[in-house]
Amino acid sequence: MSLASLLTRCPRPFDPDRGREVAAAVPELGPELRALVEGAAGSSPYLAGLVEKETLWLAEALTQPDHTLTQLLKSSAEAGADGLAPTLRQAKRRVALLTALADLGGAWSLEKVTGALTDFADAACQAALRAGLAVQIRRGKLPGKTDSDLKDAAGMCVLAMGKMGARELNYSSDIDLICLFDERRFDPDEFYDARSSFVRATRAMTATLSEITPDGYVFRTDLRLRPDPAVTPVCIAMEAAERYYESLGRTWERAAYIKARVAAGDQRAGARFLEDLSPFVWRRHLDFAAIQDAHDMRLAIRQHKGLGGPITLPGHNMKLGRGGIREIEFFTQTRQLIAGGRDVDLRRPGTVAGLHALAAKGWVPQETVEMLSDHYVAHRTVEHRLQMVHDAQTHSLPRNGEGFDRLACLMDRERNALEEELLARLQQVHDTMEQFFAPSKPDPAPVEQAMQSDVHARWNSYPALRSERSRAIFERLRPDLLARLSGSARPEEALLAFDGFLAGLPAGVQLFSLLEANPHLTDLLIDITTTSPELAQYLSRNAGVFDAVIGGDFFTDWPGQAGLEPLLRQRVKAEADYEAQLDAVRRWSKEWHFRIGVHLLRGLIAPEVASRQYADLARAVLTVLWPAVVAQFAIRHGPPPGRGAVVLGMGSLGAGHLNAGSDLDLIMIYDPLDFEASTGDKPLATRPYYARLTQALITALTAPMAQGRLYAADMRLRPSGNQGPVATSWPAFQSYQREQAWVWEHLALTRARVVAGPADLAADIEAFRQELIALPRDKAAVLSEVVDMRDRLRAAKAPQGLWDVKNGAGRLQEIELLAQAGGLLQGDASGSIASGLAAAVAAGVLDDASGQALTAHYAFYFRVHQLARLLSDQPLSAETVGPAGRVLLTRIFEAESMDALETRLSDSYAASAALLDTALTTGGPDEGG
Repeated sequence: MSLASLLTRCPRPFDPDRGREVAAAVPELGPELRALVEGAAGSSPYLAGLVEKETLWLAEALTQPDHTLTQLLKSSAEAGADGLAPTLRQAKRRVALLTALADLGGAWSLEKVTGALTDFADAACQAALRAGLAVQIRRGKLPGKTDSDLKDAAGMCVLAMGKMGARELNYSSDIDLICLFDERRFDPDEFYDARSSFVRATRAMTATLSEITPDGYVFRTDLRLRPDPAVTPVCIAMEAAERYYESLGRTWERAAYIKARVAAGDQRAGARFLEDLSPFVWRRHLDFAAIQDAHDMRLAIRQHKGLGGPITLPGHNMKLGRGGIREIEFFTQTRQLIAGGRDVDLRRPGTVAGLHALAAKGWVPQETVEMLSDHYVAHRTVEHRLQMVHDAQTHSLPRNGEGFDRLACLMDRERNALEEELLARLQQVHDTMEQFFAPSKPDPAPVEQAMQSDVHARWNSYPALRSERSRAIFERLRPDLLARLSGSARPEEALLAFDGFLAGLPAGVQLFSLLEANPHLTDLLIDITTTSPELAQYLSRNAGVFDAVIGGDFFTDWPGQAGLEPLLRQRVKAEADYEAQLDAVRRWSKEWHFRIGVHLLRGLIAPEVASRQYADLARAVLTVLWPAVVAQFAIRHGPPPGRGAVVLGMGSLGAGHLNAGSDLDLIMIYDPLDFEASTGDKPLATRPYYARLTQALITALTAPMAQGRLYAADMRLRPSGNQGPVATSWPAFQSYQREQAWVWEHLALTRARVVAGPADLAADIEAFRQELIALPRDKAAVLSEVVDMRDRLRAAKAPQGLWDVKNGAGRLQEIELLAQAGGLLQGDASGSIASGLAAAVAAGVLDDASGQALTAHYAFYFRVHQLARLLSDQPLSAETVGPAGRVLLTRIFEAESMDALETRLSDSYAASAALLDTALTTGGPDEGG
């Protein structure tokens, strides 16, 4: 049945021109579907982009939407390992687009919408898991297993938790997974080999799903709901998990398992595990004191959110705010935990299903269930509209009229009526919760301000709070700490950051005493979480890094690359296992990376200093990591034949100026001498040896291990770019650079530096680089190439707003190009932008005044870029940067306001663009007269 025949509503285009433009790309659509696409694309940039990517598929897909969805799910679940990542990403786009259009048109219910998204998540997990396991089996790493064991994943299963477990996924949900394996399928002496293989398969699965590629991503994947995630592998034995829950399981983990189900892998083993775990989740003798505590925390949340005043819509969090989705879910789960141990009919994972089960058994009045179910569906529908605008994981209502107008268009509602309904629904849910939850215990002290009950509820079970003494100290800290958190600009993020910090502490007495005696440490934590979402998010996921702040050397002088290297070598030397070494490098690097960000945030260092420190850190990591990678590779294939290989840093790495989010631009150069192959147990010919060794380094840098990844690596600057080999021989590099390289490749070499590898080969490469740059150049030819490069850059990537100081006319990249041209014309191999601009003056490309002006503009943009990447990995704007971020920016740049700072940016762009245009179009003051 065609989607057109199922439509009951149609969104309106917020931007009619954009809507018509996108709909015109699919001319086969009839009038009803054309109007649907116009409304969707005209109000959602994300959906507009999906339509434009899927124009050839969309029209036919909408003729039979249910059949299309079935085929997408089937093909995704059965997708082979070859090309799996792009296949799943394309399927994700198509499922999201089909579901969104059916949702916006009223053709599918909320249950069907979330079910479709969840079914695709299941299919994607199944395909990614099978592919990850297949590699282990075919390499003989999974004891006794063959390809036939892939049918039941060789005893491994993936549990879906949270919204995925309840079949309630949002458009932009993370998926929460717990990966387990049935240890009974293996002999005891095979256990550790099997576990290692399952861990590798799990990592491969999550990488397939979550890595961002040019095709996008499938799902952000979170494995932290497993038992004791700080110390356990990403896939654990079922018996070990059961022992954990029996002895250490906490109330929030019980609640989490209400929604758990087997999403992929061995269904029988997973079902058995959940059945065996049911006594932990569903207890007949409930701890009512714990439930009362949960109620008290909920009331504390209400105190924070409302302060006795009315609910206001702008920025209201539909998930966590008063009267929101979490209220209804918390209400439902609490009552399920109370009675579910005695009545299996109450054990429903879905919120609406759980509410109706409670009504059927008399735990909640039927009229209340009908009312809450209706509000839940309405709230989730609004949440979906908010997320489908930009594919953003947001739950907050717009903060301005334009945002509400867009939301109203997506919902085909008049804005005033929509706002009135939203307010009424939120208020009724809030009022209902007030009537049903038990009153809090009277407390003469000021009410603690909490944000999220599920976060608060788990604190007393953390290792740091298990001793009576640590709890007593923490209780004295708690009111002031929570008041500071709740008063921050981003209270939810601040709370999550503190929660992650607290969860990672092995003991609390010493630290809590330290906080009590040194309140500035608490101020530091609040400062981080309220100013930089990126640092706050990192802190919440890497709690151990805050130990470095507590340490006495966190605020000492920077040790430089020379001081960093022995510290890292010592850390690596303490680990015998290669994988443990990689994790150690990640932990160490993240601690120092965090320190740089905190120092910059607190004004202890300038942005220019921070950039050098980020570069010192990256170079130290590469210097120490490269020998470890070589040693590991040599175990199987022998030592590097010839003189070995060096890592040549390019771009910002080569120039020694990185930022908080920099990729590493690398070129690998090896000198085989007269060797034709290596001499290991499994020898390789020289060229494949170094190609695979290079891949080993890239994996060591980029693999998403337990501690995350180190850096993103970019090798496109190597000879012949992506078409060339990943590692280049020293003779071939010299020949290519002398005879075939483009001018832009010589420009790039002005900022190149060897950062790791044998000293003799490094010295030869550096001497050759300087010799090459010193060659005489034709100024007109070089400037012509620069103009061509500038034009290509402008065509390839437009600036993402005013605060994108990197891309666009007159901005960082264009000034860097001119500086590199100056360096090439004058033989300046320093890589310094200031020196390159001075060389451009000396070459007659710029006059003195223009050179000084561009140097000043570049310094301004450079500082903005450093701070922008610290504050967020997304383009900044005055509206999104947050109050504390605005204070930081205006303070650093001594601006009266953000408006004044933005005016300065705009004026600077125009001025520097004009100077560049003059230099590049006239050939400089000598030719331009």
